[in-house]
Amino acid sequence: MTAKQKDIYSVDVIGFSQTELMALASVFELSSRRVPKFARHNTVGTPPDILLVDANDMEAVRLLLERNASGLIPTILIGDSNRGTHWPVLPRPIRWMKLFQAFDAAIAPPSSEAQSKPVEAAAVTNVQASTPVSIAPPEIPVAKTVGEMSGAWPAKNPRADWVLVVDDNHTVREFMKSKLAAFSFNVDYAESGEQAIGFTGQKHYACIFLDVIMPGIDGYQVCKLIKSNRSAQKTAVVMLTSKDSPFDKIRGSMCGCDAYLTKPVDEEKLLETIARFLPG
Repeated sequence: MTAKQKDIYSVDVIGFSQTELMALASVFELSSRRVPKFARHNTVGTPPDILLVDANDMEAVRLLLERNASGLIPTILIGDSNRGTHWPVLPRPIRWMKLFQAFDAAIAPPSSEAQSKPVEAAAVTNVQASTPVSIAPPEIPVAKTVGEMSGAWPAKNPRADWVLVVDDNHTVREFMKSKLAAFSFNVDYAESGEQAIGFTGQKHYACIFLDVIMPGIDGYQVCKLIKSNRSAQKTAVVMLTSKDSPFDKIRGSMCGCDAYLTKPVDEEKLLETIARFLPG
C-alpha cells in the first residue's frame, strides 16, 4: 500500500556557507506556496523526511553517515561528488528548480522493484575525502517538472495574493501560467496596457509582470501610470522584455519598475523574483 503523501516535509540541512543558507531560506520560503511544502527541520528527537547535505564539506558528510546510517532517509547531495554513495547529487550553484524537482523525487513512492531490494549501509567511523562509502538507498523515480506536478490550474483562493501577467503574446502568457501553477497565487491576464490599467483600477496586485512592447501604450507608460496611483505604489512591477541595454534599464527605473526579466524568461530568475516580491 502506498503511503499517503503529506502536506509538508521537513528537510535537515547539513553544511553550506552562510550565502547558500540564505539562498536556501528563500527556497523554503517559496516552497510554502506550493503543495507539498518543504520546511527546515527543527523538531528535536524526530528524524527529518529529507537530508540536504553539502557534499564538499567532509564534516557534513560525516554527519550524514552518522544520522542516516540505515540509509532510510532520502538524501540530496550538493557538490561535485556523491562521495561514493548512491544518493543523487546536484552541482553548484544551487538551482532552485532542480532542487524542487529533487525534493519531489525524494518523497515520491519507490517502485515495487525498488521496495523489494534490501537497503545496504556501511558503518563508517572516519571519513576522508578519498574514502568511498557504500550506501544504497531505494531507487528514486525521476522528478516531474513543476508544471507536471501541479496538474490543472487551481481555483481562485480569496486569501491568496493576486498577480497580473500583461503580455500580448499567447506563448509568453502560457509560459508564465505553467511556471506559476505550482504556487498559491491568483493570476489575471491582460493582453494590452489599456486592459492592464483597467485591472489595476479594480483590484490590488502584489506583483505585475509587464511586457514592454505591446500594441497601444507600452509597458513603460503602463508602469508609470501604475506607480502614480498611491493605492498601487506597493505593487511590485517586473518588466518582461527582450531589451536589456543599459538605456532600457534606466528607462525602466525612471518609470518606477522594480526588476527586469529578459525574454526568454529564465525560470530560475523567475523563482528568485517571486521569492523576492511575493514572500510566503
